[in-house]
Amino acid sequence: MHRDWSGYQMASNRTVYHVVPNSSGEQWLVTQEDGSFRQEFRTKDEAVNFAKDRARGHEPSQVKVHKSDGNMEYESTYGEDPRWTPS
Repeated sequence: MHRDWSGYQMASNRTVYHVVPNSSGEQWLVTQEDGSFRQEFRTKDEAVNFAKDRARGHEPSQVKVHKSDGNMEYESTYGEDPRWTPS
């Protein structure tokens, strides 16, 4: 059975964090998608570890890790996925 998801959208109650290089590319930022949080780190590993810890404390949440060129590298989700709702 094939289900048509085109009329559905994901509930947007998930807290989303991004790990991205800063404008100079010398440090890494953890930002919350709604702009309410921003913190700078010396290394990417420090930023990723912090973002994952913070996401675990704010479930449901997601961490989107970017490469040094800004492209998406991978994402991790924490907590239950929000339900699908009709759009």
